[in-house]
Amino acid sequence: MNYYIIAGEASGDLHASNLIKSLKTLDEEASFRCWGGDLMKAQGAEIVKHYRDLAFMGFTEVLMNLRTIFKNIDFCKNDLLDHKPDVLILVDYPGFNLRIAEFAKVNGIKVFYYISPQVWAWKQSRVHKIKKVVDKMFVILPFEKEFYQRFDYQVDFVGHPLLDAVNNYASESNALDVETVKPIIALLPGSRKQEIATMLPLMLSIRVHYPDHLFVVAGAPSQPKEYYNTFFSGENVKIVFGQTYQLLQKSQAALVTSGTATLETALFGVPEVVCYKGGKISYTIAKQLIKVKYISLVNLIMDKEIVKELIQDELNEKNLKMELDKLLVSVTRIKLLADYVELKERLGGAGASKKTAELMIKYLSKDLSRDGQRIS
Repeated sequence: MNYYIIAGEASGDLHASNLIKSLKTLDEEASFRCWGGDLMKAQGAEIVKHYRDLAFMGFTEVLMNLRTIFKNIDFCKNDLLDHKPDVLILVDYPGFNLRIAEFAKVNGIKVFYYISPQVWAWKQSRVHKIKKVVDKMFVILPFEKEFYQRFDYQVDFVGHPLLDAVNNYASESNALDVETVKPIIALLPGSRKQEIATMLPLMLSIRVHYPDHLFVVAGAPSQPKEYYNTFFSGENVKIVFGQTYQLLQKSQAALVTSGTATLETALFGVPEVVCYKGGKISYTIAKQLIKVKYISLVNLIMDKEIVKELIQDELNEKNLKMELDKLLVSVTRIKLLADYVELKERLGGAGASKKTAELMIKYLSKDLSRDGQRIS
């Protein structure tokens, strides 16, 4: 079958690549035309647009790039009509993907959604649109199934794919490209330029207080090393690319920009401070719209604050140092690591990519059978 997959961010590239890998084991004649990144390409997908050209953060940033966004939407619609896939698989990235879902549905293309938009956090009205334009939704957070049931929409909870990614990595031997005898503090400032420019200087502001530690930045594959070099120089800072998991495995603590990385850090058992700071206008609007108590996936899943969140004005040198000091104390670390064990249990176990692929093939096979066709 012909699959068309759209992933607009680095995390979507990771999860979509693992889904592609699982789909290929079940459908030997599968072909993949995708919007995504290098990980999807490594699995044999034809990349139409790279996610680095799609990601815009915040309300004002989106407004500034509306012309580019609409050009991408028009291009995608025409590309779908030209290639008429058997199924369109959307991975998170709701602002773009829900527009494409609506178009695909009108034009008779089956729509699957893997990794739900965070409609439980804001824009809950989007659920009604999802019900109309998405044939099957595959969710990865345990509370999402119950959320959708409140709107009389049945979805499949498949578990979180990060469990597989972390478990697979943990079974391998991978060296970090940094030689040091000092304990490491990991800095994960995000993948978009706008995030990095805001978050990295704040994270680095505390390094003067920790001369006996090495600060290691997880560089985003989509950004050149030269860009990072504009933010720091000195003996106790290094940068690595494509080695985030190696870095987390070797780190004593981490400062992490809110997003998927907060959950990855927890699954590696690394005590963390969650950091977020956006533009003033974007943050003011978001504060009025967002309906959840926390910004990190770790705290949302646990339904309590087990990792400290420093947001907007609270994110400063004084608070970062205070919270990092706590993480380096054994009593705080022991309590947090115990909470991490419970977090893993709530995520539903391993095998999310395989479960999702099996369900997709099952649903597609039923549709093909009704049409008098078969999967070869």
